[in-house]
Amino acid sequence: MNLVQSFAPHLPFLRRYARALTGSQASGDAYIRASLQALAEDPEQIDRDADARTALYRFFHVIWGGTGARLDRAGDGSSTVADERLQALAPIQRQAFLLTALEGFSAAEAAYILGVTEAEHADLVRAAHREIEADLSTKVLIIEDEPIIAADLENLVQDLGHEVTGNATTRSEAVSMAKANPPGLILCDIQLADGSSGIDAAHDILDVMDVPIIFITAFPERLLTGERPEPTFLIPKPFQENTVKAAIGQALFFNPARTPGVAV
Repeated sequence: MNLVQSFAPHLPFLRRYARALTGSQASGDAYIRASLQALAEDPEQIDRDADARTALYRFFHVIWGGTGARLDRAGDGSSTVADERLQALAPIQRQAFLLTALEGFSAAEAAYILGVTEAEHADLVRAAHREIEADLSTKVLIIEDEPIIAADLENLVQDLGHEVTGNATTRSEAVSMAKANPPGLILCDIQLADGSSGIDAAHDILDVMDVPIIFITAFPERLLTGERPEPTFLIPKPFQENTVKAAIGQALFFNPARTPGVAV
């Protein structure tokens, strides 16, 4: 199998990565073209001892490091909030984060691609996570009628660096709290203290503001009916802390209502 055949299946993913890395499809594609041109001129630059995908990304990073400053990095108007948040990271941190979080490389593979040690890669990823978490710090409203669960969620949210604005136990209380102190995120149960519905509370709140909502419930079947739009973030009880943390990070990272670097 020649180089073109071995690399062809991986090019769409490399293109996705280049776009996320640069924040622009046009700029990302420029890096891809530069890489392929350099490879065509000197195929021996590729590491044939590595698997095709890892070798391709490694070669791409050689070009990135050698020509990045001279390639056009102007935006093309297609960037998302997530793209802009990634651009706020230092380039090397962004690369380390994306290689594992987006592209699914192992820590060892990502370290090889970047030409750093695994320990250095781990430090870069930790630094990226710290910056992302600091940027995503927001106000959180908890809608939960079970005191122990509400306390667990409050501790978890505060450990992540967010501010809890309150804990509502009924539909009316939730709507009132949200209006009085608009949150940047809501953690919502379905069955509330007075028999009211967290789903209805969420709809009432969404009628007056745009805010991501994570449902944490013992009754997921009430939302997964297929009869109406289903929530993006739905966590069944009993929940795992890491699952809730991951959902919070994703909900905030991809929330288009927020501007990067601006606390809600």
